[in-house]
This record gives sequence, C-alpha cells and structure tokens, in this order.
Amino acid sequence: MELTVDELASRAGVSVRTVRYYAGRGLLPPPRLRGRTGLYGPEHLARLELVRELQSLGLTLAAIERHLQRIPLDASPEDLALQRALLSPWAPGRPEEMDRHELDRRVGRHLSDETVKRLAALGVVEELSGDRIRVINPGLLRVGVELAELPLPMETLLNSHEAVERHITALAEELHRNFQETVVRPYRERGRRPQEREVLLAVAARLKPVMIQSLVTSFQQAVDRILRKTVPDEGNA
Repeated sequence: MELTVDELASRAGVSVRTVRYYAGRGLLPPPRLRGRTGLYGPEHLARLELVRELQSLGLTLAAIERHLQRIPLDASPEDLALQRALLSPWAPGRPEEMDRHELDRRVGRHLSDETVKRLAALGVVEELSGDRIRVINPGLLRVGVELAELPLPMETLLNSHEAVERHITALAEELHRNFQETVVRPYRERGRRPQEREVLLAVAARLKPVMIQSLVTSFQQAVDRILRKTVPDEGNA
C-alpha cells in the first residue's frame, strides 16, 4: 500500500495539516520519496490510528509523544495494532454534552434538580452553564440515575462511591502491572515474535469481557460471604 499524504489523511480520518504536523513532531516516520512525492504505507496509517486511540484516552499531545518515543519508528503495522488493542478504552462510553431535555430523553423520564445534583456528586454528570450537562460516562448513566434516586442519605452514597473508586483503582493498577510484567514485557524481550503477537492480539480481544464478568461475579460472591457472616450462628443465638 502506497498512499499520498491526501490519501493517508483520508484513510486515517484526519486532515492533511494534521498529518504534516504529526510528522514534524516526529510522531510519524519519514515517507518514501518517489521524485518529489512522499508515499506513505501501512505503518504510517497504523501509527496515526494509534495516536487517535491515545487521544481517545484523554492523553495530551506531549504524553502521546513520550509514549511513541518508546516505539521504534520501524515498528510494523502488526506491532502498532497490538499497541492499540492493549490500550483500547475499557470505559463503556466517552463523555457527551447535552441539555436537560436530552438527558431526560436518554433515561426515559424527567429528572428532578435534586437527582441531577446527586448525579453530579457521584461523578456521573457535570453541571455546566445554563441547562447544559456533561455526562461523564454515558454507559453508567442509567445505573447512576437508579442509584441517585434511592432513598438513601447522600453521605451513604458518597462514602460508597469513594470506597468503590479507591479499591477499583488499586485493583486496576495491580492487574495492569501484573499483565505488563508477566505477558507484555516477556513478549518484547523475546523479540516480538509474530506468532506470539497473534496470540496477544487474540488475548486482548477476549480479555475485556472476561475480566469484567469475572470482577462482577467475584464481587457478588464477596458480598454474599460478608452477608452470611452477619447472620448469627444458631448455636450462638
């Protein structure tokens, strides 16, 4: 595949100006020249797609540059595809901005001002100027509304939310560190063999749903064990 800068930009869904800007910042390897025409290949397209994936994670251009500096300019499209697979967002949705009418439509009923304030306190939405609302995580909107409308003190909801955030973050960091040290690093140290790359791509595609279901089931089992401990033993009743 040989693409002109216009064709590359079209395939990547960016402007020609963006391609040239990234190239000037060293995010793309130089094109192959045919006379005065620069030609780009699959590795350039894969690297642009990786940049867009990193941007979707909310990383700044400076952070993206630091990340790409660790990836050789001659990295194959397959290696770059693996990078994308390992970094693909796990969140069920990206932030969306809307008005209150659209928010009501999304959840299927009118939300009171108090419910919206409770949603904001729980980190589900952010109140903007006027009647504008930013939904931080659209995938959690409905369950967030159900939680906010429970007849529980706000203190109870906030304490529960903070506990979940604290422990989930620690768990995510530990699992990520374990995967990097026991799977990704050995793959790199063994020379990024193609057969191993294919296995890693397959694992990355299957890991997300399996891990999420495992966490949900494990949490349910843990709550069940805690509840059983609170029930008095008949012999001690």
